[in-house]
Amino acid sequence: MPKILPIKTSTALVDDAWLERLQRAAFEYFPSNTNPSNGLVADTSRDGSPVSISVVGLALSCYPVAVERGWIGRDEAVQYCLAALRFFSASDQSGGPSATGYQGFYFHFLDMRTGARVWRSELSMIDTALLIAGMLTAQRYFTATTPQESELRELADALYRRIDWHWAQDGGDTIRQGWKPECGFLHYGWEGYSEAIVLYALAMGSPTHPITGECYQSWTATYQWENLYDFDFLYAGPLFVHHYSHAWIDFRGIRDKFMQEKRSDYFENTRRATYIQREYAQRNPYEFAGYGENCWGLTACDGPTEENSGAARGTHRVFGYAARGVPYGPDDGTLSCPTVVASLPFAPDIAVEAMQYMLARYPQIISDGRLASSFNPTLADGEGRPWVSAGYYGLDQGVMVMMIENYRSGWLWALMRNCPYLTQGLRNAGFAGGWLDKPAASEAGTR
Repeated sequence: MPKILPIKTSTALVDDAWLERLQRAAFEYFPSNTNPSNGLVADTSRDGSPVSISVVGLALSCYPVAVERGWIGRDEAVQYCLAALRFFSASDQSGGPSATGYQGFYFHFLDMRTGARVWRSELSMIDTALLIAGMLTAQRYFTATTPQESELRELADALYRRIDWHWAQDGGDTIRQGWKPECGFLHYGWEGYSEAIVLYALAMGSPTHPITGECYQSWTATYQWENLYDFDFLYAGPLFVHHYSHAWIDFRGIRDKFMQEKRSDYFENTRRATYIQREYAQRNPYEFAGYGENCWGLTACDGPTEENSGAARGTHRVFGYAARGVPYGPDDGTLSCPTVVASLPFAPDIAVEAMQYMLARYPQIISDGRLASSFNPTLADGEGRPWVSAGYYGLDQGVMVMMIENYRSGWLWALMRNCPYLTQGLRNAGFAGGWLDKPAASEAGTR
């Protein structure tokens, strides 16, 4: 078993055993919310939820962890993964209004039963990238010579190679964010730092339809370097932006041209972003209830609306599901404990302190061992209980599984350091140093 990093804390509420239970409960979201006939996974646990393709990608990434941890048998995990890969391989790629995808990309939200596009959602480049990252994770792990695992690897390879990343530039300098059959490409690309490093790395590592290094440099040219609360960092307001690519990529010590010039790296940048979150909550400029040194976490998450905000309705503006950010907003008093958990690899001491405080102060945020997407202490009921998001979100649960594993063992990072497409894409983007300059491990994917 991997070495578990020590948790520096004076109480036992959050310890190694608790993290194990939380990680396993988060993983159980996937088999519980999957259509076994096609491997598609619901965006949320709420009735009638559609599929989110990015959540499928997280599921594919979490099954290897679950096998290694002994939570599910290898053969059963392979069947879940293979069902999804078979579905996407055979899916409708015509780009029609009720298709599944186009040019190798997929629509953001799909029907759980048929896999057809729903909600007139966009063909999503970033969500496709997260899906493909999951496929490649499964490919790196399931390396047995059985017919099932061989088929899984072949399908993952074919699905990655089929994506026309160059088409997604639409002749522009950067990759477009989306496309719809009704109107074509959306009128905005990736501008400013975001969770898209994994998107660009996969696009640049493609052996069939790659983008060029100039495309990546055009994206980083839109970055915004700031000084906030005496921290110099690459700005992005919501904390998830600083997490998602890190779920697969170990950024410790590897740098692109931008980070070389700043004498930093993306891992250190996320550490600073975490401390900025805490400082913002301490300052609490809007005087929301609960905010403080150990109660922070603004990110993309569910939130109260005018219809569900309860007794405190109308006391201040609420945003529903939104990407809340620091320090420029939006902010309506809604916090996410899962994003604090995902901060463990970067700032473990303050993340553990925050988790312990939130769990002790607001026990309603966890049920059956699984953390809710978000809570809002300002919108409390007559007994002082905060508003809590109903149900669970697959993105939250999946990122917690992956980031807890990266914190506890670093195993997922080690696995993906040996993914040739991803590492070549990073090199093509100009990343160098650290593990990228070392020979690949001879026993990739084992521990």
